[in-house]
Amino acid sequence: MIVHMLRFDFKDGTTEEQKARVLGLMRRTASVESVSFATVGQSLIGPGDGFSHAYCVAIEDLEALERYMHDPVHLEGDDEILPHLARIAIGPDASDDMDTELDAKIMALHEKKTALCPDWAARLEPLLAAGA
Repeated sequence: MIVHMLRFDFKDGTTEEQKARVLGLMRRTASVESVSFATVGQSLIGPGDGFSHAYCVAIEDLEALERYMHDPVHLEGDDEILPHLARIAIGPDASDDMDTELDAKIMALHEKKTALCPDWAARLEPLLAAGA
């Protein structure tokens, strides 16, 4: 099982309605067939972390992760979600798969997606730079 977490903040000026819409879209993404279980809501890591919200999905294996990354629901959701986010931090992620190359394999899938979806990557990159 691969457990993937995002921590994020909304942009200043995002209304409560817009926040609810974004969280709803994230919950829709987290319900695609490749996700085993998920939670979307407030971040409980602590005030020093600086992120208000979190998104966490558990995905069975690398094949399911690749399906998740390219699922049309995920891609379409990001079109509406990303414009409302100020910054995103990826992780900490975890897995019960003890393959020492798992992190590199996951990164290769991410790099494949960025090559196939350069517009998506261009919208995501500034958010990661601000939050990482």
